[in-house]
Amino acid sequence: MDTKMNTRFQKLFFQRRDAEAAEKRRVSFSSLRASAVFAPLRFIGCALLISATAHAKLNVVVTTPDLAAIAKEVGGELVDITTLARPTEDPHFIDPRPSFIVKLNKADVLIEGGAELEIGWLPKLIEGTRNPKIQSGQPGRILANEGIAMKEVPTALDRAKGDLHAAGNPHFMMDPANARLVAQHLADAFGKLDAKSAGIFSANLKKFTDALDVKSAEWKKTLAPFKGREVVAYHNSWLYFAERFGLKIELFLEPKPGIPPSPAHLAEVIGKMKEMNARVVIVDPYLNRKIAETVARGTGAAVVDVAQFPGGVKGTEGGYIALMDYLVNTLAKALGEKK
Repeated sequence: MDTKMNTRFQKLFFQRRDAEAAEKRRVSFSSLRASAVFAPLRFIGCALLISATAHAKLNVVVTTPDLAAIAKEVGGELVDITTLARPTEDPHFIDPRPSFIVKLNKADVLIEGGAELEIGWLPKLIEGTRNPKIQSGQPGRILANEGIAMKEVPTALDRAKGDLHAAGNPHFMMDPANARLVAQHLADAFGKLDAKSAGIFSANLKKFTDALDVKSAEWKKTLAPFKGREVVAYHNSWLYFAERFGLKIELFLEPKPGIPPSPAHLAEVIGKMKEMNARVVIVDPYLNRKIAETVARGTGAAVVDVAQFPGGVKGTEGGYIALMDYLVNTLAKALGEKK
């Protein structure tokens, strides 16, 4: 009897165990099936959230690295920036690559100098785009020179005088005071395009301009001992820098803007440098440094590598303030050594 009861008890035990196991499998399968159904929905929801966040940024295309650096300071994490010109390229003569049109077609904003610096290549690209946001007169088309007091505005255009710009000398970013104005202009423009982020743009602007004001005072003090000193440049792109810091940059290796130097002109430059006791020649990365070295050998001058764009020479990759720091301190060192 006891044996029969034990056998019966064992049978009931195993039946119950098997039933519980089957129930657990059904629950697990249901959970798994629910996960299979809802996991893609959760993924889609996350993807939509990420996509919405990404699209919230302004897609900004900028012609030159100096303007791009200011746009990054003002826009911060709320902008995605694409720069067309490389920091070592001549901004007058950029090769309009097909990839540029693709970038411009996707842009919410196009920032250009606005003083004909890019006139040789940008208009062709704009013609090839189908993006109404960046056409002339639209909020997404930003001209950086608006509000800038342009220098050397010609009374008449004469090709015999070289590569002149109707709007004036386009290298205005070499004056930190102008960079400050450009930053304000960009903050206002970004705020209109993305009104809910206007406060952030204003805060970024203040942070940048506060730092720029402090450094501008330092730069002026650093170059003050060399006020009135003569510096020779290859191309007439340092007018704004010279006037801001009290230097004279009026003698150029080019006989006229954009015209290659001839031996006769270089001989004339060497003679004038000796008369003026000019002992520093500055040259941008896209210009012929060997010509500058030839002139330097004939006068005992130093050749100083300079750039108008962050990243154009080593040590300037950090942005606009890093660029100006390099220019001021490197030039001050050269002027101090060459008397």
